[in-house]
Amino acid sequence: MTRREEAMENFRKGYNCSQSVVLAFADMLPIHQEQLLKMASSFGGGMGRLREVCGSVSGMFMVIGLLYGYDGPETGQIKAEHYARVQELARRFEERHGSIVCRELLGLSRHRDDPTPEARTKEYYEKRPCPVIIGDAAEILEQYLFECKGNSDTREKQE
Repeated sequence: MTRREEAMENFRKGYNCSQSVVLAFADMLPIHQEQLLKMASSFGGGMGRLREVCGSVSGMFMVIGLLYGYDGPETGQIKAEHYARVQELARRFEERHGSIVCRELLGLSRHRDDPTPEARTKEYYEKRPCPVIIGDAAEILEQYLFECKGNSDTREKQE
């Protein structure tokens, strides 16, 4: 199964958009799956259904941070290089979808949504572009990581 397919399947299993993406890359990350899922849990629905930055985009940023982020009070080149990675991922996502904002991707006019998630019914999945968006985020991230690692398989664990 590709990471794209895995991320989409994670969403169909009930994980939120952010969790779906990070879980598809869990084998590469230096963090236990349970902690990873808890970390990503706040970012579904554009950050707790606030409909801000798409959770799948936040998921990409979490993965790139865990793999290439800095861990000190950086102010210079290290921070700039990392932010350049984040902006490049956002650019690639925007190229496909025109935005990284959840409400814009879903065609919603309201900024905040009821905090109660909708039931995951057949109708829910039919009216939402989320599985495709999540798959695209995983695909974009996988391609980016492939480029960063010098064209080695992203399924290999980070040493």
